[in-house]
Amino acid sequence: MSDHFDRVADRLEAIAEELADTALTELSSAVRRGDQKRPATERTLTQARRAIEKAAHLLRGIGADNDNDNDIDSDDRP
Repeated sequence: MSDHFDRVADRLEAIAEELADTALTELSSAVRRGDQKRPATERTLTQARRAIEKAAHLLRGIGADNDNDNDIDSDDRP
């Protein structure tokens, strides 16, 4: 099952990278326009990227927890 979580986490990381690229493009466009503030769109994209990175991290943790659960000896179980 941890393979499944890792595959989903990999896909989420790819999406996070795409969001980072899009946010950078948005920021570059704002600089070219002479904007003085970070665009709201870039802030939202960055917030979404961070949330997705957190989700990927959590999924990898589930995979690691499941791997560790399989290592428990029968004597250690309640």
